Amino acid sequence: MAKSMTGYGRVRLEGGGWLQNWEIRSVNGRYLDVKWRLPQEVRPLEMELERQVRKVAGRGRLEITLDLTATDIVLEGHHLNKPMALAMLSAVEELAQERGHAFQPDYSKLLSTPALWKDPGEDVDEELSRLATEGLREALKAWDASREKEGESLLADLLGRLAELFKLQAAIEAELPRILEQKKTGLRERLDALMAEAGAEFDEQRLLQEVAVLTDRLDVSEEMSRLGAHLERIKELFSSKGEAGKRLDFLLQECFREINTCGNKAQDAEISRLVVEFKAELEKCREQAQNME
Repeated sequence: MAKSMTGYGRVRLEGGGWLQNWEIRSVNGRYLDVKWRLPQEVRPLEMELERQVRKVAGRGRLEITLDLTATDIVLEGHHLNKPMALAMLSAVEELAQERGHAFQPDYSKLLSTPALWKDPGEDVDEELSRLATEGLREALKAWDASREKEGESLLADLLGRLAELFKLQAAIEAELPRILEQKKTGLRERLDALMAEAGAEFDEQRLLQEVAVLTDRLDVSEEMSRLGAHLERIKELFSSKGEAGKRLDFLLQECFREINTCGNKAQDAEISRLVVEFKAELEKCREQAQNME
C-alpha cells in the first residue's frame, strides 16, 4: 500500500506512575531523518526508540516529542537532588524579590518535578523504559494510519494520471503512420521537383534509399515500446508492498527520457502537442511521488 511521508500521530497514555503525551509529525525527505524532543528521564533510550521508528518508517523528516509527567513517584531507589532543588528555589525567590513580590515556596510542587528525584547519571528505570517504548509504538501506529490515509489520496490521483498517460501514448502511436506517410509523400514531391528542374530521369532506387533513411530517422517504435513498459511497471508498483517513492521517481525519469526522444524524432506539430501534454502529466506525477515513501 502506498504511504505518504506526510503524517501526524498523537497519543496520551497514563499508567505505571507516568503520564505520556507523544506527538509525531513528518514531512517528505530524501532519507530518514529523526529529530527527538525527549525529557531527561528517557534521553538514554533514544537509540532504542529510533530502532522502533525504523521498523515503521523508510524515509522522511520526523519530529518526535514526548511530554512526560510523573503521577505517582515511587521513592524507592530515588532520592531528592537537594542542591538542584535549593538552586531552583533560590532562583525563583531572587526573581520574586527583584519584582517586589512575596515568595512562599510550595514544596509539594517538588513531587511533580521528576528531575529532582532521579540521579541524571543513572540508567533509565526498567519500567519507565518499557512504558516509553510501548507509548512510542502506539504513537507510531497513529502516525502510520494517517500516512496510509494520505497515501490513499496520493494513489488515487496517480492512478488517474497514469490512465491519462496511457491514453496519450496510444494517441501518439496512432499518429505515427500518418506522419511517416506524410513525410514519404513530401520527400517524393521534392525529389520529383528536383529531377524535373535538372531535366534528369527519376531514379526509383534512389527514392527507396531516401525513404529507408527517412523511415529509420522517424522510427520511434523502440522508444514507444520502452515507454509502455515503464508505464506498466509503474502500474505494478502501485499494487506492490514496501517503499515505492524512489522506484517511482526513477521510472518517471525514464519516461521523460523516452518521450523526449519521441518528440525530437517525430518533428510534427500534433505529436509535439501530445508530447507536451504527456510531459505535463509526468511532472504532476513526479510532484506527487516526492511525497510518497
